[in-house]
Amino acid sequence: MVRDYSAFLPGGGSVPPERHALSALEALGWGPFFARQIDAAALTETPPVRVLSVHRSGLQVAGDGIEELIPPGIDATVGDWLLLDRALPKDSRLLERSSVIKRRAPGHDWQVQLIAANIDTLFIVTSCNQDFNPARLERYLALAFEAGSEPVILLTKSDLADPAPYVAEARALSDRVEVLAMDARGGAPAEALSVWCRPGRTVAFVGSSGVGKSTLTNALSGSLDIATQAIREDDAKGRHTTTHRELHPVPGGFLLLDTPGMRELQLTDAAAGIAELFEDIEALAAECRFGDCAHETEPGCAVRAALAEERLDPARLARWQKLKAEDAFNSASLSERRVKDRAFGKMVRKVMKDKKRTRR
Repeated sequence: MVRDYSAFLPGGGSVPPERHALSALEALGWGPFFARQIDAAALTETPPVRVLSVHRSGLQVAGDGIEELIPPGIDATVGDWLLLDRALPKDSRLLERSSVIKRRAPGHDWQVQLIAANIDTLFIVTSCNQDFNPARLERYLALAFEAGSEPVILLTKSDLADPAPYVAEARALSDRVEVLAMDARGGAPAEALSVWCRPGRTVAFVGSSGVGKSTLTNALSGSLDIATQAIREDDAKGRHTTTHRELHPVPGGFLLLDTPGMRELQLTDAAAGIAELFEDIEALAAECRFGDCAHETEPGCAVRAALAEERLDPARLARWQKLKAEDAFNSASLSERRVKDRAFGKMVRKVMKDKKRTRR
C-alpha cells in the first residue's frame, strides 16, 4: 500500500497560505542539498526514495507515490536517500549524505556501524537521576558534532527531582548546545521542541534505555504506538520495547527516528567532533611549546598551566584525553582493517585471473 505523505502535514495535508506547501518528497525530508546531486531529467527513470528502515530482507523505502521493500545489497542506513533503479534495485544510487551518525560496532571485528543518515537535529536524552553522566553526554555530543547534526540535550523526569543542577552541569559541557528539562509525558514536549520539529525536518532521539525516548516519540507523534511501561522503582527507569531504528513521518510534517538504547558507544573517525566539543582545551593545546605535547611533564605546556591556575577542570581534561585516545585507537584499527581488506581483495582478484589464464 502506498501512503499519501501529505497526510502528515499540519492540518492533515492542508497548509496555511503563508506557509510553503510541501511536496510528497519534501515531506520526507527532501531539500536543495539532495536536489543538487541529481539530473532532473532522470527523475522519471530513477525516482528519489528515502530509507525508512533496514531489515535482513531488504530496505523499506518511500518516495512520491512509492512505498516498497527493495532487496538488500546497498550499503545504506536509515535516513539515506537513493535514486531507485526500478529494473535493478540493487543498482540504486546512494546520494551523498548531509550528515551521518556512526560508531565502532560492538565486538572485535573493528567494523563501522552506521546509525542513521541525514538527521537535522539529534536529541540527546538523559534523565534527572542516576542515569545523568557528563562523560556519556560528551560522547553523544562529539558524535553529533562529527556527524554534522545539531545536538540538543533533553533532561527528562524533571518532575521527580530538582532539574536545576542537572541543567547547569549539562550546559557547562558546551556553550553551543541547547539544554532543556521536561517531563516527557503530556503535551509539553511537543511545544518545547517545535522549533526543531518543523515541516520537512528530520530529528532523532538517542540515549540510554529507559530515559524516556519512546515516551517523547509518542508525545511528538500523537499517534505512533511505541510501547512503554511504568517506571521501575529500583532504578527510576521506564521499560520500553524499541528494538530497531525506524524513521516515522508524523503529523506536523517532520520525520522522527527513535533508536534502541546503546549500551556501548565507541567513537571512531570523530577527531573533528571531539575538537569542536573541547574547543577550549584544543585552544590551550595549540599554545603549548611543543606540537606533540602530551600535557604531562613537558616544559611550556599551556594545558598544565591552566590546570595549575584552576582555569581548567581536571575531570574535563581527563575525559578529553580519554576520548582522543579511544578515537585514535579505533580509527587506526579501522584503517588497518581497511588496508588488510583491500590487500585481501587484490589477492582474490589475482587468484581469479590466474585461474582464467590456466583454463585458457
